[in-house]
Amino acid sequence: MKKNIKNLSVFVCICTVITLLLALTNSFTAPIILKNQNDSANQALLEVMPNGNGFEAISTADYTLPATVSEVYKETTGLGYVVKLVTAGYGSDMVIMCGVSGDGVVTGAVCISSNETLGKEKTYGENFSNKDAAGVDTVDTISGATKTTAAYKGAVKDALNTAIILGGGSVDIRTEEEILADNLSAALPAGEGEFEKLFLVELIENVDAVYAAENGTGYVFIVGEQFIGVLADGTVISEGVENTAAITDAVATIAASSLEEIDLSAYPDLAKTVIFAAKTASGNYVVETKGAGYGIKGGNEYHPASGEYIVVRVSMTADGQIIDCITVSEGETDGLGDACADEDFYGQFVGKTEDNYTEIDAISGATLTTDGYKQAIERAFMAVEILKGGE
Repeated sequence: MKKNIKNLSVFVCICTVITLLLALTNSFTAPIILKNQNDSANQALLEVMPNGNGFEAISTADYTLPATVSEVYKETTGLGYVVKLVTAGYGSDMVIMCGVSGDGVVTGAVCISSNETLGKEKTYGENFSNKDAAGVDTVDTISGATKTTAAYKGAVKDALNTAIILGGGSVDIRTEEEILADNLSAALPAGEGEFEKLFLVELIENVDAVYAAENGTGYVFIVGEQFIGVLADGTVISEGVENTAAITDAVATIAASSLEEIDLSAYPDLAKTVIFAAKTASGNYVVETKGAGYGIKGGNEYHPASGEYIVVRVSMTADGQIIDCITVSEGETDGLGDACADEDFYGQFVGKTEDNYTEIDAISGATLTTDGYKQAIERAFMAVEILKGGE
């Protein structure tokens, strides 16, 4: 028994000595590790603010900042701020660091993490150095990576706005969706904030988009920067509208439009690629076609192919001009090819004809998806030609 107690005492002493040694070692190494960590973090910050002497984190919870902002650091001598932002291009999230001087000029910007295939995102930020808010818009957008570079620009603008807010200023930080919703409500208050974008089957000249109030009280026409509120009976309620008669006529056209479905069983070859077809009373066509994107042709580079086609709905005049286009469904790669469901992509086909529908910005890093979408559009043109010939 005494021997056991003795052994236990020895064990306790050994543990105590080890604990003391570890504590002593930690007291020496902890400051060194912390310094190395801080030096590493400061190095990333210095990349976008080379003249910085030191940085301290600011609590973002104390301010209402753009949604893309994840972290903010203040340069300790008052040179400005470094903002870390997370935004999305055509692929998954891009993480961007941006330095902003005290007088509202970009000191540097760099993408530190991205799955985009822009190829230039590591150097693209150099274009923003010494630019103010107005200067950001002058930076060239890279062809073939429109959405990616637009997202980059948006992040830099958010960093500039963040610096203004932290400095006590005021700035509009609403998202595009929030701005759209506010403008729709302001144009037609009777819509009670609930609107749905119409898929147009009739050609309405000089109108970018039409939104219908879900409660049936009217519409909002978007013409350039102008939001025009119109009651269901065609009465234009917005001020400063130059051609109210054209808007009233457009409402009547929308209200009178109707679709007659076409029986595809009479076109066995067409039925292989066309899911739905209809004709309007005015002679336009609406077709839903499918194209083989990555979901059909892809392998296992990102994940197993989904086995799903891209399904596209297109409305078209009898002479072959696309009136409207929308993605009905897709099974493409999340965070990459699924960008074909974004209006920024499919909206490019509106107004196109068979001669120029391929002249659009591709989805960066998703060649098979882009090609599959173009295939669906091509089949829409072919379908309309066949349907016209069968009348």
